[in-house]
Amino acid sequence: MAISRKEFLVPNPARPIEAKRKLGNPGKRGIPTEGTLMEVEGGFRESLRPLGDAGQQLWHEVFEVGGLWISSRTDVHLLQMVCELLDRREILRHAFLDDPTERKVNMSLLETEKLIQSSLSLLGFTPSDRSRLGLAEVKAKSKLEELMDRRATRSERLGDGSL
Repeated sequence: MAISRKEFLVPNPARPIEAKRKLGNPGKRGIPTEGTLMEVEGGFRESLRPLGDAGQQLWHEVFEVGGLWISSRTDVHLLQMVCELLDRREILRHAFLDDPTERKVNMSLLETEKLIQSSLSLLGFTPSDRSRLGLAEVKAKSKLEELMDRRATRSERLGDGSL
């Protein structure tokens, strides 16, 4: 049975919004306006089940950093699973350090880390995922903007205000 080459091709990943802006939107598709944020119900919430140290640390960091887009009402179940995965990763990591030749532990550790990465991505904790969700975008300064900022700073230091 012959396998065609098309079965092995992987589609291109989505390009972040900031990359589309930098290229000038070559596809001419609509791009969200800068700075638009959706409203979510935020606020700190206690975990649904007890967590270990690694899971508890992530839980607090998410509500401190991700509080802008993480809903304390709807996203907590996924967040709870990610925190539990982090606790599981710590247990597996210690087992792996005790015996690095144990294949089952190594494979479980790798699979757990993949699940953590994909779950954090679902929660919007990578720049491309935040832009995909329409939450934020990274905007690099152009050379001209950098030069203008340096010139303005230098002028302020000199106190003359002239450009």
